Amino acid sequence: MKIRFTKMQGLGNDFILVDAREGDPALAPETVRRLCDRRLGVGADGLLLLLPSASADWRMRVFNADGGEAEMCGNGVRCLASYLGRRGLAGGEELAIETAAGIIRPRIEGETVTVDMGRPVLDGEGIPCRLAGRIVGREVEVGGAARRITCLSMGNPHCVLFVDDLDGCPVATIGPRIEHDPLFPNRVNVGFARVRSPRRIELRVWERGAGETAACGTGACAAAVAGSLNGLTERAVTVRLPGGELAVRYADDGRVFMTGPAEEVFTGEIDIGPGAGERRG
Repeated sequence: MKIRFTKMQGLGNDFILVDAREGDPALAPETVRRLCDRRLGVGADGLLLLLPSASADWRMRVFNADGGEAEMCGNGVRCLASYLGRRGLAGGEELAIETAAGIIRPRIEGETVTVDMGRPVLDGEGIPCRLAGRIVGREVEVGGAARRITCLSMGNPHCVLFVDDLDGCPVATIGPRIEHDPLFPNRVNVGFARVRSPRRIELRVWERGAGETAACGTGACAAAVAGSLNGLTERAVTVRLPGGELAVRYADDGRVFMTGPAEEVFTGEIDIGPGAGERRG
């Protein structure tokens, strides 16, 4: 079986977008893993499915590179909106996209997309996290050491740590330890943030199921909210990630707005039948 796909990227966070308006191909986790493999497949941080929706303009399903399904993806929804806009499928500048985290509303603004990410979930149960109440600058034992963390959900769970040395931070060591810590029953995305000024944050993100990525939209939103809640930043900040910058605004009504680019890289077709992508010879 062959499927057509479009490779998309937002600040280097890349996705295989499969247009499934005619029917969900029901990709198995091992198929997603193979497609996302950078040697044996197309190569990506995740896979997006574009589907029809009964409650919004379109529906988006998100799969991490490990084959697991995620609730939401900020860079992914920008890429999906850009894909729809380029093909005249948006029906206007603003879209309503159904996700597992609810209806997300991206607005196409030329080469950039602004996404109304909704209000963050701040209570432990809703994140989900096994700590009660708000977790803002709380010192806990997590990932094998005492750390000061701020946790929230931007449709998917995030744990943010503020650090002084971002370049030397052992993200690949600490990230997976916190991702899989028993505190987080659905695992967690881990953000390592350094505040450069009240309006500027630098960020590296260990993404659940994908590892460290060049950018993470929901991670940037989580860092901006965490900076504000801890009194470290203003409510509107620029978040600098390895792949580039996102503008994030934590509005007075509690909604979070994220603005950044999304680009189409190439289109192609790949066989996902038995043995597809396996090494031969």
